[in-house]
Amino acid sequence: MVCLTPFVWLVMRTLTGRLGINPVEDLELTTGIWALRFLVLTLAITPVRRLTGWNRLIRYRRMLGLFTFFYACAHFAVYIAVDQYFAFDLILKDVVKRPFITMGFTAFVLMIPLALTSTTGWIRRLGKRWQLLHRLIYICGVCAGIHYLWKVKVMIGSPVYYAVTIALLLGFRLLWQLRSSKLLKPQRVTA
Repeated sequence: MVCLTPFVWLVMRTLTGRLGINPVEDLELTTGIWALRFLVLTLAITPVRRLTGWNRLIRYRRMLGLFTFFYACAHFAVYIAVDQYFAFDLILKDVVKRPFITMGFTAFVLMIPLALTSTTGWIRRLGKRWQLLHRLIYICGVCAGIHYLWKVKVMIGSPVYYAVTIALLLGFRLLWQLRSSKLLKPQRVTA
């Protein structure tokens, strides 16, 4: 219920006419920011769990990932329906012509198989391949961070904070992987 609060608040603002001067942009930005926030929360689960030992957090990762997809769908729906009025030829041109839209569209498309295979049945069917597939979330994070940076065209403020946060979360995973592998373990010298 807490994860739906931003959406309910946005619906209430829309129905009562309390959106900004440019309501379409307000809808797009708000849904996009919440998709990015849930993406960051999803990516933060593993590092927080590993650093604190709070293993119960893992139970929330799938739900947070699905809410990431929910808000990304809302963001994309506003773009398609309200901003572009289902003009798919213009949308396709926009995706090809404007790099920030290309990055956002890439992140969205990569989230689709993650959302579709997030059920227990799919996890069981895919086995170890499920974990490999769900590493696409890292690419989604990079694309979403770049999408926001390039959208605002200003390298200050919240776009930079989100990009740095995503970079730190992905960097933590890389360091953890290197530490776990033989690359960072001390080598024995034999005489």
